[in-house]
Amino acid sequence: MSVLILAEDIDATADLMVRALMDREVVVHRVNTAWFPAQLSVTAELRGERWAGRINTPARVIDLEGITAAWYRSPRAYRFPDDMNPAERAHANLEAKYGLGGVLSSLPVLWVNHPARLADAAYKPVQLVTAARCGLDVPETAITNDPDVVHAFVKGGKTVTKTFGTNTIMEEGVRKISFTRLVQESDLDDLRGLDQTTHLFQRWVPKAFEVRMVVIGDHITAASIHTRSATAYIDWRTDYDSLDYSLIEPPPDVVDGVRRLMTSMGLVYGSLDFVVHPDGAWTFLEINAGGQYGWLEDATGAPLTDQLADLLAGGQP
Repeated sequence: MSVLILAEDIDATADLMVRALMDREVVVHRVNTAWFPAQLSVTAELRGERWAGRINTPARVIDLEGITAAWYRSPRAYRFPDDMNPAERAHANLEAKYGLGGVLSSLPVLWVNHPARLADAAYKPVQLVTAARCGLDVPETAITNDPDVVHAFVKGGKTVTKTFGTNTIMEEGVRKISFTRLVQESDLDDLRGLDQTTHLFQRWVPKAFEVRMVVIGDHITAASIHTRSATAYIDWRTDYDSLDYSLIEPPPDVVDGVRRLMTSMGLVYGSLDFVVHPDGAWTFLEINAGGQYGWLEDATGAPLTDQLADLLAGGQP
């Protein structure tokens, strides 16, 4: 029995997980896919219904058939020799993705989470429609690149806009961050460039506080997030120093909806965000299937590392 952790070289959360699994006397293999091909090689042969073989690193040999669980934490992209030209690098990357990546993805083990399910869950439109089908309340939402639609939607009520993917952009060596922001009437005066790609607009949800929920297997941990600053009231990621946390119990109907959502999306781990209305109703915002949890554990004392370690150590396909 062994657990494969796919993570980047420097990752404090992965470090803690390695120690937690070793405390449980579990064999742990930590691998960064960026090691391939310079420091990592793979040999796999199809035997019956699974791939058998090994992954070799300078430190160890990993038996593919001995792996019982895999944590897809945050590995980096394959790194090829500098003397490859762009065409060679693109070809090698694609072959590695479907070769090494395909062998790993086919392992009949407990995945937290499976790479294909992570890819599916990255689509916010998929998240929102699936959450609605699972009985969770979701905000009124418009996805468009049509300025006329934006005008009509914003005039229909208080509106926010946010990105679909990462909120970080590197431009000319400068790191720029895009947070959720309220759309002002003055923003409608100049929508140049809006038609060049899709944009997400949502109706503002009346807010008493927000909730970050972490689902690990059967465990559901929810923490309220109260803010003491105006900017964090719109997007709490803008001012972590102004936040206060406390563990709370989510309503039974929300728990039922979350469990249906996790099952529908094929996930065993997820970080979910909710807005709690002044009247106590909960509205789903999004799920990050690979979201961070260490900061919430530090803030609340919730045993999230232990829960995840127990899940991985169980190793059921």
